[in-house]
Amino acid sequence: MKKIIRVGNIECGAEKLFLIAGPCVVEDEKTMMDTAELLVGLSQELDLPLIFKSSFQKDNRSSADFYTGPGMDKGLAMLQKIKEQFKVPLITDIHYPDQIAAAAEVVDVIQIPAYLVMQTTLVVEAAKTGKVINLKHAQFLAPENMIKPVRKVEQAGNTNIMVTERGYAFGYNDLIVDPRSFYHLRTTGYPVIFDVTHSIRKYGIPSSDPAGGSREFIPTLARAGVAAGIDGLFLEVHPDPTRALCDAASQMCIADVREFLKPLIELHQVEVKYRPNF
Repeated sequence: MKKIIRVGNIECGAEKLFLIAGPCVVEDEKTMMDTAELLVGLSQELDLPLIFKSSFQKDNRSSADFYTGPGMDKGLAMLQKIKEQFKVPLITDIHYPDQIAAAAEVVDVIQIPAYLVMQTTLVVEAAKTGKVINLKHAQFLAPENMIKPVRKVEQAGNTNIMVTERGYAFGYNDLIVDPRSFYHLRTTGYPVIFDVTHSIRKYGIPSSDPAGGSREFIPTLARAGVAAGIDGLFLEVHPDPTRALCDAASQMCIADVREFLKPLIELHQVEVKYRPNF
């Protein structure tokens, strides 16, 4: 039996699809507030529960010269402002144990980045906050082995867990989404999310380079994930992806999100009706 995880007033893992979305990294106030306003409006219009996402720090960049975010204090202050103004729950990444307490004061979900999901100290200390923990499937980890970080969170006394697929390393600088991973992640007993925009990244290529992401595959992969039974969809979105300070080649334009989501919501309703018992 899959556990339903409550985030604010959202029941993650219930029959209704939910959305995690926002800019990759916290940018200037106008970009952040405009994006949040548009996403909240879409959430209300489409009856699609929203968790707003942005990272105050993006530490796994391929160059030390690339933008990594405004830092913890400024980034969390911006997220807090969005939470207060739009009454929306928040999710953000943490990279180091000393970031956990401050993040837990602001956000509703603490996200463990894919590269760090096997870091025991980080996972366990985050779990001890009692917050919902979103574990991202590591690019190097077989999906059935995601039960290992799940068990670490459980052993710390926390069963508020979600697991996220974001592609598996396949050859050089490429990722593949294996639909079997959705089955394996579902067997953990927790809600399954699909981070479709990260799954089309091309590693080793600057995020500002159009070749750094295969955006044309997003609709196909999203449909595959929804049909396979995911509970939540994860999108990184921006008012103008060409000017985004991180993952410019793979973020979706906010103006395209409404029409992108409509068929996915309909497909999810069909999938729930005919969902196999596993």
